[in-house]
Amino acid sequence: MNRDRTHFLLLNIGHFMDHLFTLVFATVAALALTREWGVPYSDLLTYATPGFFAFGLFSLPAGWLADKWSREGMMCVFFIGIGCASIATGFAASPLQVGIGLFVVGMFAAIYHPVGLAIVTAKWRNTGMRIAVNGVFGNLGVASAALLTGFFIDHGGWRSAFIVPGVVSVGLGLLYIALRWPELSAPKTAAVVAAAAAPPSAAYRAAMLRVSVIVFLTTAISGIVFQSTTFALPKIFDERLQGIAGELAAWSGRGNVATMVGGFAFIVFTVASLAQLVVGKMLDRHGPRPVFMTVAAIQIVFFAAMPGLHDAVALAVALGFMLGAFGQIPINDYMIGKMASGAFRARVYGVRYVVSFSTLAVALPLIGFVYGHFGFDTLFWILAGAGALTLAIVSQLPKVLPTPA
Repeated sequence: MNRDRTHFLLLNIGHFMDHLFTLVFATVAALALTREWGVPYSDLLTYATPGFFAFGLFSLPAGWLADKWSREGMMCVFFIGIGCASIATGFAASPLQVGIGLFVVGMFAAIYHPVGLAIVTAKWRNTGMRIAVNGVFGNLGVASAALLTGFFIDHGGWRSAFIVPGVVSVGLGLLYIALRWPELSAPKTAAVVAAAAAPPSAAYRAAMLRVSVIVFLTTAISGIVFQSTTFALPKIFDERLQGIAGELAAWSGRGNVATMVGGFAFIVFTVASLAQLVVGKMLDRHGPRPVFMTVAAIQIVFFAAMPGLHDAVALAVALGFMLGAFGQIPINDYMIGKMASGAFRARVYGVRYVVSFSTLAVALPLIGFVYGHFGFDTLFWILAGAGALTLAIVSQLPKVLPTPA
């Protein structure tokens, strides 16, 4: 494997680790702390909320620092910082301490998306497929959070679910430093500032404004959909799949229902993440408008079908709505990568992820409120409505994206 491929692989692993760390607590709260600490699930979500606000809020300064200082340097800070924060969270002795730890994890997690995606879209061609492959790794991190945390709860305790990945991340940070040392140690040259030479035309500015509004509106909606599905799915499966989880645990001779629930979530997340590869190929071939409308329609159908379902049918329908939720992820990043100039790309991604992850934080109280008062069926109807709103907004996209001259 040459140095360039190793660099891309490490960036992809970084995306995996980013989503792993931010969702470990989702499974810990659903399957361990409600029993060990006797705190209701809806109350535990309160302590995760500041971490997701940090995940969004610090995206903009992370992108600004990357453009001004060093994108590669910020990736090193990401790996080592998030690893150390996760290790510290593993030693928490109260919900408040967990909340503080998750806030610091969120601060470092905010680095990845504006910085990692700016590197991916600036350095390699076939933007749609590169973003899609990178997105699959991120979704495998989502999937593995449920699987690994369920395993650790059954075999080593919930604390090890924070500590072990933290140690691995610090090691990856040291490896990244070794690989990218020539770029890190070289003096920063005046980067691509030539983009400001010719002012953009009025037609380009109008088209950019229209697409930007669509990007940020759909980013906000998709943030709620993504967070509601990825964070709540372990709890949804804990309620809806007890029948087949118990049967499989009994059949295997092990009473590890938590591992079975985590395994189901892993399978759904992993299979659904492959949708991004199809989406990436279609983006390069057909552009974002028809792809985006198809993905939104899938969300509407499967979210509306989920209320009242249990066991095998619920598992199949959950796979359907996760295909829609994950398939949407690369589309906005693709549009930003095509439209934003290189010198400011990390900052534009920073703004996008401030919007995205701020809505993630808003989604947590929404999940807690809806679940506490109405149950998950009402949440599914809300998400079906979000898919319908996305479809209406995306229908206003132009057939061809505006790009800088």
